[in-house]
Amino acid sequence: MKTTGLTLGKYAPFHRGHQYVIETALAEVDEMVVLIYDTDVTSIPLSVRANWIRSLYPQITVLEGWDGPEGYSSERAFEIQQEEYILKMLNGRRITHFYSSEFYGDHVSKALGAVDRRLDEARQTVPISATMIRENPLQYREFIDGIVYKDLITKVVFVGAMSTGKSTLTEALAKKYQTTFAAEYGREYWTQHQVDRRISFEAFDEIAIGHWEREEIALLQANRYLFVDTNAITTYMYAKDYHGQAPQLLTQMALENAQRYDLFFLCDVDIPYDDTWDRSGDQKRQVFQKQIIADLHERRIPYITLRGTLSERIEQVATVLADFVKFDNYFGKRG
Repeated sequence: MKTTGLTLGKYAPFHRGHQYVIETALAEVDEMVVLIYDTDVTSIPLSVRANWIRSLYPQITVLEGWDGPEGYSSERAFEIQQEEYILKMLNGRRITHFYSSEFYGDHVSKALGAVDRRLDEARQTVPISATMIRENPLQYREFIDGIVYKDLITKVVFVGAMSTGKSTLTEALAKKYQTTFAAEYGREYWTQHQVDRRISFEAFDEIAIGHWEREEIALLQANRYLFVDTNAITTYMYAKDYHGQAPQLLTQMALENAQRYDLFFLCDVDIPYDDTWDRSGDQKRQVFQKQIIADLHERRIPYITLRGTLSERIEQVATVLADFVKFDNYFGKRG
């Protein structure tokens, strides 16, 4: 007889303890079903949390419970409500084994007519809880898969023309928030590979990939925030400035940038121009800034403009971050 396992939860966030339950089940049954509930304990949407599980375990059937009972209770009335909801979501699917690490394993397994497989109730095998992670993700980084961890980090990118203070601001904010930052890769690449102040058309794809890789490394080590100095959109703008067009990969990466970052800050041109050998003058800065702003508007990317001294800009960013909730509608609240 085919065996089918079921486990359920909010997975807010999904962690190694949840993985221990699922992987134990996968070793014991023929197929596995996970029911994931909507919840208000996290701003991370149910669909995002469900896709963590789908990405890590593509062989599992994931059911999204958008209207399920909230919370836990040992009162029989709540237990009946929970049991009825589970049966509705299963839609006739026969469950032979119910996996959990909680007290409700008893009544749910009985309602399903399934084996009660309770694992690590005392949290000794995997000493972690979602509550602990929500309070301090970095402290419990070892218990969180990278796919999940990246969605716990608020990604903040700074754009703007050359000599608008992006690099200095990025590093200063990383220090303030005790986290990582991703430095601009394009300028380093240009310095190393330029010939007569030019680089090839194909080089812009290399810059975009190199910057993306730098971000990914920093992201997995970040403490709640990742601060990023420029992005693929800026590289795209430089490619068009140099060659009148951008390579296909870079163009696609620039298109995806609107979803890659949580907050866009535009550094204004109200600070003195730093006329280094690798730059083309303040007039070029003014024109390039206008082009960047136009491109942000064309892409319908909301952004916040930063002006003033370094300390004033840091304070402006800090004010936004203090009120920002990842996956929430920050700009809509201020409509």
